[in-house]
Amino acid sequence: MRGFVLGALVAVSIGLGATVCAAQSPPVAPASAAAERLSDNAIHALLARRVDTDRQAVGMVVGVIDAKGPRVVAHGASDVSGGRPVDGETLFEIGSVTKVFTSLLLADMVQRGEVKLDDPVVAHLPPGTVVPSRNGKAITLIDLATHTSGLPRLPSNMAMKDPLNPYADYTAAQLDAFLRDYVLTRDVGATYEYSNLGAGLLGRALAYRAGGDYETVLRKRVLTPLGMNSTAITLSPTQTARFSTGHTADLKPTPHWTIPTLAGAGSLRSTADDLLKLVAAELGYVDTPLKAAMAEQLVPRRPAGNGAIQVALGWHVWPTPEGEIVTHTGATMGFHSFVAFNRQTGLGVVVLSNTAGLLGVDDIGLHLMTGSPLKTAPKTRVAVPLAAAVFDKLVGRYVMAPGVEMSIRRDGERMLGQLTGQQAVEIFAESPTTFFLKVVDAQLTFTVDAEGRGTTVTLHQYGRNTTGQRLAEGAVPPSPPPPAKVATLSSAQLDALTGRYALAPGVVITVTRKDQGLFAQLTGQPIFEVFPESPTKVVWTVVPASATFTLGTDGKAISLTLHQGGRDLPAPRAP
Repeated sequence: MRGFVLGALVAVSIGLGATVCAAQSPPVAPASAAAERLSDNAIHALLARRVDTDRQAVGMVVGVIDAKGPRVVAHGASDVSGGRPVDGETLFEIGSVTKVFTSLLLADMVQRGEVKLDDPVVAHLPPGTVVPSRNGKAITLIDLATHTSGLPRLPSNMAMKDPLNPYADYTAAQLDAFLRDYVLTRDVGATYEYSNLGAGLLGRALAYRAGGDYETVLRKRVLTPLGMNSTAITLSPTQTARFSTGHTADLKPTPHWTIPTLAGAGSLRSTADDLLKLVAAELGYVDTPLKAAMAEQLVPRRPAGNGAIQVALGWHVWPTPEGEIVTHTGATMGFHSFVAFNRQTGLGVVVLSNTAGLLGVDDIGLHLMTGSPLKTAPKTRVAVPLAAAVFDKLVGRYVMAPGVEMSIRRDGERMLGQLTGQQAVEIFAESPTTFFLKVVDAQLTFTVDAEGRGTTVTLHQYGRNTTGQRLAEGAVPPSPPPPAKVATLSSAQLDALTGRYALAPGVVITVTRKDQGLFAQLTGQPIFEVFPESPTKVVWTVVPASATFTLGTDGKAISLTLHQGGRDLPAPRAP
């Protein structure tokens, strides 16, 4: 989890994540407007605003390619303390954009006849490796490349020694142990669920089949044929000199990531110049030995959750009135990346940032591709020193909702806040009673008694203000009261509603039964009891939300629709 989420059932995630664009097509701007927004002056003004005014990055680079050729516009520096200006040769961590290269390697190996898309992945792993299966169906290479393998986003045995470099100490032995013991919770190939684990396993299998390590095989088969000499995992001294520092959202330097075991998921470092070479080949502006593999890779294979977005091998394909936009994004602790192109218009865009800013870079990339609106920067907030004795009077547990607490504590000089089921995040004082987060746009306001002791805290997020009362030391928080109207359902009626429902890519509502109680849990959030109002409707008491189920001919639910915040969000049953 990246930060607070309360009063909503939608989670926020971080790390090697792809942003799948909204399924609704953006407005298509006239040709003259497109030319204006793609001009060097307009792009530079946009970057200057994002870096200098919004303070969302230390340095940013945009690459654009069309029939006239490639060009690069940059603004800012490679390090918050100065350093060389960023440009087309500056190396950035590209995070999950690495998955595009892993899947291109897969497509090339298919073209060479070395593997088939429907090969079980276990056939291309060291002897003795165990990979889970379900209902007699094995996980195949195409399942991994399309995020439909049934494997989770990350392995559960990934105990991070250093949260700032979370993948560094995860070993092949740990991966093997996880795969050996993991039980798939849905059928292979049935449902899209974004998985860094799956992409990393794919890279490992392809490298083993090709007889080398991932980086060596990728360089020989993909990077060298494309002329991408500045794209690598292990950097040479000259590349290291061009490698930007990464920065957190508050513009502090953060360590570069090391991803030894799941390399195929997000380990590459690259430049705007190099990524434009990839896009040039994808658009057909240059001829490469990978032309056939690229064509194979770009075929849409499976739906990427709800809506019209499809997932190809690695890429996400988004239909628009001007043609299909092919895209992938990436994020690490200190970098954001975006790559997209449209083969119909011949336009390609690369956006790289050396900061994990709240606004990211996706909106810039989509704005340049389609004319869609840019995000608005959050209000600039300035942290002030706060005496430990003052903060310690706020330390405690606050009941934000039935079953949900806000824990406030101090770790040395750091002040931390933590919601039930989420990780602790640092909070920063604006005054003795007001605090803000830097990882998400959220703030806290405390009320205090005459001695300065906290009595309530209010979380301000997503336009909502949620107030929690402080619990007395050792007190047990009250259980959420049931709603006034609760229907009594039979065991069979309750069982008909249980299952997993895909609300969004990587976000699942799991409904379970215990005795005569019904419970629901959203990916990454605590489990809460829900209460039936009828055989097809349940309500939450911890948040103002309800769900309506659609039953199939066999009487079992085939989907649910989540009603919350004025929205109706459909979620089909996931096997």
